[in-house]
Amino acid sequence: MYDILYDVAAEDDLRSLRPYDIRRILDEVEAQLMKSPLAPDRRKKLLKGLLPPWDAVRPVWQMRVGDFRVFYDVDGDRGEVIIRAVRRKGNKKTEEIL
Repeated sequence: MYDILYDVAAEDDLRSLRPYDIRRILDEVEAQLMKSPLAPDRRKKLLKGLLPPWDAVRPVWQMRVGDFRVFYDVDGDRGEVIIRAVRRKGNKKTEEIL
């Protein structure tokens, strides 16, 4: 079981959203990332070759929650998932929303 930590930037991202969207994202983060954050599936993928604008434990992952993308990394030694950013995707590419 992994602990979920939120970076200050991710907390700021969440504060700017509607309460409904916040609850949906937090529920999905808990359901998807507490047990298997490193298992790719139809919602989670490894972002290869992407250099995020924040300090991160490499590699960086992305999880889809509706029109939002949750960017995170994992510290396996500490058993922690660090949520780095939560962004609305829209019609933009991943590189454009970071």
